[in-house]
Amino acid sequence: METFNLFHDATDVGPDGSEPEGYLCRAARLGPKLGASRLGMSVYDLPPGEAICPYHFEWTDEEWLVVVTGRPTLRTPEGEHRLEPGDVACFPAGPDGAHYVRNDDEAPARVAMVSTKNEFGIAEYPDSDKVGVWAGDAHYMLRRSGHLDYWEGER
Repeated sequence: METFNLFHDATDVGPDGSEPEGYLCRAARLGPKLGASRLGMSVYDLPPGEAICPYHFEWTDEEWLVVVTGRPTLRTPEGEHRLEPGDVACFPAGPDGAHYVRNDDEAPARVAMVSTKNEFGIAEYPDSDKVGVWAGDAHYMLRRSGHLDYWEGER
């Protein structure tokens, strides 16, 4: 049986050069490593000034945040909250679950994100007017305001 220690094991996925400044963190994707099929977990090491990903919410998955070390800042629809080790937050599917995690502290932070897993995913990014769609190997990032009529282009 595979295990991963939240406090001591290393993150093994680093920035690949496509991320802008402010999103340079390392991660460990635990679902595949541990043989999970219905839940996913990623552990993120956040240097000072860095965030996991832009402010967003999922339409298809519920996500949970667990603060392992450090004091990251959590932004939700209610505002910003400074967290501490041991804090847990749940982000339900839909707009009420919007979230953004960044490290405003001078010390590194480690957090874990747990989520349900589906064959497809849909996420909205309210600050940048984007919608992301994932299905198998397909991935689309679209403008939310670019709505088309169902019948457009059909004969």
